[in-house]
Amino acid sequence: MPKLGVNIDHVATLRQVRSGIEPEPVFAALICQAAGADSIVIHLREDRRHIKDQDLYILKEVVKGRLNLEMSLAPDIIEIAAYVKPSQATLVPENRQEVTTEGGLDVIANLKRVKQAAKRLEKNGISVSLFVDPEKDQITAAKKVGIRIIELHTGRYAQARSQKEKDRYFRELLYATRYAQDKGLLVNAGHGLDYYNVGRIAKIKGIEELNIGYSIVCRAVLVGLERAVQQMKELVV
Repeated sequence: MPKLGVNIDHVATLRQVRSGIEPEPVFAALICQAAGADSIVIHLREDRRHIKDQDLYILKEVVKGRLNLEMSLAPDIIEIAAYVKPSQATLVPENRQEVTTEGGLDVIANLKRVKQAAKRLEKNGISVSLFVDPEKDQITAAKKVGIRIIELHTGRYAQARSQKEKDRYFRELLYATRYAQDKGLLVNAGHGLDYYNVGRIAKIKGIEELNIGYSIVCRAVLVGLERAVQQMKELVV
């Protein structure tokens, strides 16, 4: 049964709508942990559209479990991560114009930069994960980097409209998980998963953790954050 990582970026998004001081991401993290979240996930984007540097600094002190920092390959972000030392850093692609992460990191095209970033982070005691599409070539490249963890991008499965498409992209994730395991990699997954599509992914043997944010924050508006996390946890386990 996979663990649950809760991404609290959109708590900060709501705060930034009016450039206010609430809701406070740190309080959200504490509620998520109390409700059963196995890790807290945040993305410190280059444009700082939601999570700010100060959020990261405070969360590092407050979060008692694992803090997973999603981040680009930008040198200044790498330096911040090396200084703060979150439990884990997940390297992701980043496009200033995107609404949310649009796909996996192209490890093949950025192999040298990814290797350098991973080495810098691991030197500071940070576990490194690569957010990749469920494709053999990208998984093979991730293995060449020397990291131990990948996170499979589940966006194609989550956005599929027809049952045929859903089945196709589910098989894609299933085979990618098996392939990565054969390469000796630990496998996480996430992106676009919600209360209606997560169950099938949670049943894939070998997935260690599912990282979910937007759907949990959306449900929290209606039922409260604690209950929203608990409901997702029930579906994952």
